[in-house]
Amino acid sequence: MTHVVHPYSFRLGILRNWKSNWFNSKKYKSFLKGDVLIREWLEKKMRGMYIDSIDIERSRDTFRVIVKTSRPGLVIGRKGENVEKFKKSIAKMFKKLDLEPYRKLDFTVEEVRYPESRAAIVSQTIAESLERRFPFRRVIKQTVEKVMMNKNVKGVKIALSGRLGGAEMSRREWLGKGKMPLQTMGADIDFAKERAHLPYGDVGIKVWIYREDDENNK
Repeated sequence: MTHVVHPYSFRLGILRNWKSNWFNSKKYKSFLKGDVLIREWLEKKMRGMYIDSIDIERSRDTFRVIVKTSRPGLVIGRKGENVEKFKKSIAKMFKKLDLEPYRKLDFTVEEVRYPESRAAIVSQTIAESLERRFPFRRVIKQTVEKVMMNKNVKGVKIALSGRLGGAEMSRREWLGKGKMPLQTMGADIDFAKERAHLPYGDVGIKVWIYREDDENNK
């Protein structure tokens, strides 16, 4: 039988790094729980801001959140007001979770140069289009063509599942173009999942993007 492995964890230590960078054997459980809850909360609050990833770094006195997005202006806000709100909310979450506060809390926003080659951002744009009630076949076809226009992309695959088009029975539709070597650990395959919230139920979205191993594509 086939064993399904997440494309990100499959390449940890080869092409990918951990999303949380710290080590503490005594407080590992509380640190991990805090990272998961803070990341989930930020993803919920930043929905629609085209977030690629949220990385967390801890040192002795500093807690740092690194947000990578194609729309940094939306995350930062006018005169950085959104950043200050996020920092205050994270500080409150430390108290709520009974975690030891840090002396310094950093919130860094980095811009993604090629958003059409990032699976997370592509999946969010698909969800946004479906929630606007655009036909799902047109959405995935146009998205595949747009992604393949990037010179660093070698292949793309998009799968939708649910009550597509408001049908009574749920089903799965997918469209792909180019190469997709899922079993090659050296292949830079970016993967993301997203949900589109529709009146007749959620539609699941999965996106695979095969990119060249190019530093300029990060």
